[in-house]
Parts: sequence; C-alpha cells; structure tokens
Amino acid sequence: MSEPKLTIEQVAELISSVSQASRSQEARQAGLINGGWYSTEDVAALIGVDPSTLRRWRTSKPMQGPPFVRLTSRITVYSVPDVQAWMESRRIVPGEAA
Repeated sequence: MSEPKLTIEQVAELISSVSQASRSQEARQAGLINGGWYSTEDVAALIGVDPSTLRRWRTSKPMQGPPFVRLTSRITVYSVPDVQAWMESRRIVPGEAA
C-alpha cells in the first residue's frame, strides 16, 4: 500500500497552521503575564455578585465561573483576559439568541 503524498501547497498550509497555533499560544501566555490581574473582590464587583459566590463557584463540582490562578491557599487571582473571555462567552445578543 502506498502512502498518500502531499502537494507543496498542502505542506505549506500545514506549516502555516502549526505556526499560527504556536503564535496563538504565545499570545495567550503573554496575555496571562502582561494582561493584568483581578482579585476575587474585583471580579465579584465587576459581575455584581458577592465574593463568596466566586469562592463557592471555585469549589463546586464541576467548577464554575471564570478561570482562576490559585497562588496560595489564601490568594486566588483572575487574569483580566480570562475574565473578559468568560464574560464574552456568556454574552447574549437579542435577536440572535435562539
């Protein structure tokens, strides 16, 4: 059985997609480091809930709420880009919702 052969264009497209995925991951990592951080209280105020709600979401099964980073057992922070992405994922545009 012969193996399928790729054209030059297909190889170039594969290289391009791998390169884009790598750049996308680098951008996400840079956003995590340079994008700023919120405390639990900051996020709670931003979305209009009590900080205890976020704490409960973090310990629920399955976990809920925006992604977080637990720095210590007492310090949890939220990346600004992660909170923005989480909020955007819950955005409902009237007329488009079905």
